[in-house]
Amino acid sequence: MSSPAADAPATLDAPAWRERLRLTLAVLAIVAAAEWIGPLWLDLGLARVALLPMLIALLAAVSLGSQARRLPAWLRIDASPQQYATRLLDSALLLFIVKLGLMAGHALPQLRQAGWALCFQELGHAFGTLVLGLPLALLLGLKREAVGATFSIGRENSLVIIGQRYGLQSPEGRGVLGEYITGTVLGAIFITVLASAVQALGMFDPRSLAMGAGVGSGSLMAAALGAITAGQPPELARQLTAIAAASNLIAGVVGFYFAAYLALPLCNWLYARLEPVLGRSWLARRRSAAETTADMLPPPPGEHRPGAGDSLLAWLLIAAGIVISNRLAAQVPVAQTLPGVAVMLAIVVLVALARRLLPRLPLMLTLAVVSTLVSVPGLWVLSSPIAAVTDRVRFMSIPTTVLALAGFSVVHTLPAFRRLGWRIVVVSLTATAGTFLGAALIAEFFHRA
Repeated sequence: MSSPAADAPATLDAPAWRERLRLTLAVLAIVAAAEWIGPLWLDLGLARVALLPMLIALLAAVSLGSQARRLPAWLRIDASPQQYATRLLDSALLLFIVKLGLMAGHALPQLRQAGWALCFQELGHAFGTLVLGLPLALLLGLKREAVGATFSIGRENSLVIIGQRYGLQSPEGRGVLGEYITGTVLGAIFITVLASAVQALGMFDPRSLAMGAGVGSGSLMAAALGAITAGQPPELARQLTAIAAASNLIAGVVGFYFAAYLALPLCNWLYARLEPVLGRSWLARRRSAAETTADMLPPPPGEHRPGAGDSLLAWLLIAAGIVISNRLAAQVPVAQTLPGVAVMLAIVVLVALARRLLPRLPLMLTLAVVSTLVSVPGLWVLSSPIAAVTDRVRFMSIPTTVLALAGFSVVHTLPAFRRLGWRIVVVSLTATAGTFLGAALIAEFFHRA
C-alpha cells in the first residue's frame, strides 16, 4: 500500500502548475455537471436503471482524457496531467476511508442489535463471490483482474480498497472498475431476475432472501427486495424490508473491514493456488502471451507515491468536490457542509503525520480505526458533535469527485479494458449472484437452526 506522506520520486515529474490547475478545474467542472444533471433513469423493461452522477463523472473524465488531442489546448487533459491524476487519486481515496469509519462508529449501537444471522451474513457475501466468481474468472482467462472483480461485490468500498492497495490503473483496478460499471448498469436488472427465480423455487425462507438482498448497495437491495416482497402480506413485507435494511447497513459498514482484511487476502491466496490450474483452460489460453504480459507489467516506479504537497492538493480537491456535490445534489448549505469536511480533513492530516513519524504504521487500517473510534456514541465527549457535523457530509458526495479523478487516471489502460470485453460482464454478474446466494445460505442455516 502506498503512502501519501512519502516523498515524490524523481522518476515522475509533476506537470506544470498550469496543467495541475487545468486538471483541478476539469475535475470540479465534471463534478458540478454530473451532480446538476443528477441520476439519469433508463427504463429497460424489467427494471429502471439509474446512471448515478458518479458514473456520469467517470465516463465524462474518460471521454475527455481519451479525446485530449482533439480538444483545444485550454481544455486538454493529456498524458502528463493524467499521470498526475493517478498520484492524486491515491491520497484522495483516504477521505473515503474516513467517511466509512465515521459511519461505522456512529452505527455501532444499531449493529449490536442485529441477530447472529445478520452478523454472519457477511461471511456469505464474501465467500459467495469467491466461490462462484473467482474460478469462473480464471477459466475465462482473467489474470490479476480476477482479484479486483471477485474479492467483493464491486461497489464504492471495493474501489477504495483496490485503489489503495494496487491503484485503479492496475490489473486489479481494471477488474474492480469493470465490475463497478457492470453492476451499476446491469446489476439491478440481474438481481431482480435472480431474486424472482430463487424465490419461485421455494427453497429459502423469505427472511433469508431479504438478508441476502442487503449487499451493501441501496439500488441492488431495492431491486432484489421488490422481487422478494412481491405478493407477500403487508406485515411480512414490512418485516422483510427492515431485515434487508439492517443487512445492507452491516454490508456497507462492516463489509469494508471484512473485505479489506479477510476477503482480499483470501482471494489472493486462492488466486495463487487456482490460477496455475484453471488459468490453462482453452478460453484462458486464447489470451495471447503479449496481452497477458502487457497487463501484468507493474506501473512505473513511484506512480502511486504522492508527495506531501500532492496529498494536500488531493484532499482539498475532494473537499471542494464534496461541497459542490452536497450543494447541488442535496441542497445542503455550504456552511453546514464545511464543519464535517474540516473534521474529516483533520483526521486524515493527523494520521498522515503519524505515518511520517512511524513509517510502519498501516495507513488504511489506522485511518479506519481512528475515524470509527472518534464517532462511537458515548465513547468520548466529542463523539456526538463529530457525528452530527460529519453526518451532513453525504456519503455519495465523495465518489463523484473520486471517480472523476479516476476517469483521467485510467485513460491509458483503455486498451486493456477493451480486451476484458464480455468476460468482465459475465464475471461481475456471477459475483453479484454469489454475494446474494452466499448471504442467503448463511441466513437460512441460522433460521433452520
